[in-house]
Amino acid sequence: MLFHRYRNLKYILFFVANVAIMEVQAQHTGTFRGKVSDNMKRPVSGVTITLEPDRKITQSDSQGNFIIPKLYPGVYQVRMAHVGFETYMDSTTIRIGDTTEQQIHLFHSSRTIDEVQIQGEVAVKNPSPDNLIKMERAGMPMQVITRRTIELMGSRRLDEILKEQTGMAIVNNVTGGSRSVGVQIQGFGSEYIMILIDGQPMVGRNNGNFDLSRISVSNIERIEIVKGASSCLFGSEALGGAINIITRHGAIDPQIAASFNYGTLHIVDATVDAELPFAHQRGTINFSTNYYRTDGFNTNPYLKDGLSSPPYENYSMQTRIRYRTSKNGTLGSSIRYGLRQSYMPKNWGDGWISGDSQDEKDLNVSLTYDHNFRSGWRSISRYYLSNYIADEFIQLGDQIAANNRLQFRQQIHRFEQQFARHFKKGLQITAGIGAGLEVMDDEAIENAKDMITYFGYIQGDKRLSSKVNLSGGIRYDLTSNYGNKINPSLGLQYELAKSLTLKAGIGTGFKTPDFRMRYLIFFNPAANYLVIGNEVLGKTLNEMQDKGQISEIRNYVVNQLDRNLSAERSTSYNMGLTWKPTATFSIESSVFYHQIRDQINAIQVATGTGVSQIFSYQNLPKAINKGLEISSTWNPITDLNLQFGYQYLISKDMSVIDSIRAGNWPYNQNLRDPKTGNHFVPRTSDYWGIENRSRHMFNIRAFYTYRPWNTSMSLRVNYRGKYAFEDYNGNQFIDRFDTFVPGHYLINTYIEKKLYGQHVTLRFTVDNLLNFKNMLMPGQAGRLFIGGLTYRWYKGD
Repeated sequence: MLFHRYRNLKYILFFVANVAIMEVQAQHTGTFRGKVSDNMKRPVSGVTITLEPDRKITQSDSQGNFIIPKLYPGVYQVRMAHVGFETYMDSTTIRIGDTTEQQIHLFHSSRTIDEVQIQGEVAVKNPSPDNLIKMERAGMPMQVITRRTIELMGSRRLDEILKEQTGMAIVNNVTGGSRSVGVQIQGFGSEYIMILIDGQPMVGRNNGNFDLSRISVSNIERIEIVKGASSCLFGSEALGGAINIITRHGAIDPQIAASFNYGTLHIVDATVDAELPFAHQRGTINFSTNYYRTDGFNTNPYLKDGLSSPPYENYSMQTRIRYRTSKNGTLGSSIRYGLRQSYMPKNWGDGWISGDSQDEKDLNVSLTYDHNFRSGWRSISRYYLSNYIADEFIQLGDQIAANNRLQFRQQIHRFEQQFARHFKKGLQITAGIGAGLEVMDDEAIENAKDMITYFGYIQGDKRLSSKVNLSGGIRYDLTSNYGNKINPSLGLQYELAKSLTLKAGIGTGFKTPDFRMRYLIFFNPAANYLVIGNEVLGKTLNEMQDKGQISEIRNYVVNQLDRNLSAERSTSYNMGLTWKPTATFSIESSVFYHQIRDQINAIQVATGTGVSQIFSYQNLPKAINKGLEISSTWNPITDLNLQFGYQYLISKDMSVIDSIRAGNWPYNQNLRDPKTGNHFVPRTSDYWGIENRSRHMFNIRAFYTYRPWNTSMSLRVNYRGKYAFEDYNGNQFIDRFDTFVPGHYLINTYIEKKLYGQHVTLRFTVDNLLNFKNMLMPGQAGRLFIGGLTYRWYKGD
């Protein structure tokens, strides 16, 4: 009897204690609640409401109501998203013991200027928590690739993702070596595309190309792509576009994921990801590490032994931490380290053996402080360090000549202060100022000077009416070597009808010549050419001539290069229509026109007694990239998404057309048809265009999920039309009798199966199903089979 009373008393005390704890907790937390409706005041259900930085997530019910309890006091960023509506972004303050209520009105949208539908999902405004700049304000078309799309493509490196996107290609610059691989967007080469991680620029380029295979996709949350001049956002190097990689951030519950892939060419891709909240959700840690290796491959039948694409091992690690220091302030930091090591031997037969090695290290460190003021302004202070080191050498036989070794180091320090505010009546403003220091240390570069840059910008967007939205910005850059540049942008969106939207934009860009174009002196014995920077050209040629190392100088070219290189400039125009007659089908078409002035191009200036070709750099008057893009997405049934994309591109150097028309040498040399032996005088219509650009590219993609089996799959067909490889007949322009890479199809497939309550994922990938290879495409592997396994552990398992 006494025992039963004691047990009942224990239950009563336990209940009272829990009530007391809940009461104490309620006294130290607050609640956020409200109702979501459309512009006709009708409730909207299924809206996803996210509060950052704690990443609290809920959805509105059938009446549009939502509630998020137990929030620690402070300022939260509110994001509300729903398919068919513009994304709502605002901030709210949570106070101890209080309930904060909001009535939210969402506007219907047929995809705003800054969103692209990928894999049936709408990717909308969701900026990185460490960056207030919005990519859509460049005024150019913007595409977003979501995390789920990346998973369903089965890709492992960033270049594999991008080469399947409409209007984009991964190209090899063979004159820059086997490792000179970069991305091309609407005809702009890799040297004009800025690569950023979490809004901060990456460094380390080979012959102007940034090798995207250095970056693993394992911890990417999404990829934002701007097609066209974007210097109004990021300054130099964004002359032709920008690719911003947003890594994963935030954590709700502790979890760890381990992934392993193995396949053809002994490819190994191993990843460990982890995320952990701490200090009662005030702080989060995201950690990712990746190991990747491949044996490389050969597409050149003239190589007796050796590879056209190098074998390598790649190690990378990133840690991202955020901590709320007060109710209005958040401190953030990120550290990323990468290491790549490779050596590639080549045996050309007859005793001619060569090899080249490259070790690359890059370190990226960032510190941020995010503060919300009571007045409604938000500020982010950012410091960024990027350090890149490359150690390269070329080996002939058993010898490693000292002058064949290149040790290169590039370092950037950058500080930036950003401000943003959402005003009433649909006006949003972002502004910032900053400065950067770029340091170059290269054994092959003489008299290299540090470059200091100062910049300031203001950007914004304004909803003028329920049908018209205006966005744009202006940026001012002052560089120590090239003076000041002003780059504006403007974008307009007009809803012509409920299902039809017009979008138009204009933007400008610029790019300062890099250190190598100005000061580099580098000899490649394997290809037997010498590159001399523009600002040391005259001195170097005179020294070589005094030593008897010059057999011919093209004085008419050298005389044109007696002044320093000018910064390259561009203006981009874009106009398009989006038609979305139903919720399951949409099609978008656009025309683009990019004009580049003072484009920097390599040109032969001399011939040596022991060196076949000597190059330097010059500015070209004008070049254009113009064409059209069409993209469409359709969901015929639940969980099936079909996509189509097409690009038509014309890319030409206008000075070539002028030279052909004027009959200048060597452009006036007769063309010879090798099939008939006939000769004829060249005309401007015989000029094909700039190398490495295809007239036609298209892709067809299908993504399907069969939920009863927890199985997802994809099939993607990519076509790239023929493109010019090199000038074969020596008339200094590409005509139809020169060397071309043939048009070809690349077909890729992927399938995955989730088991044990989503904890285990099995996957299998086949890339290049048709096994297409060509010696003029040294970076395109044959057919690849890759299998993998992922195990994910959640708290409470």
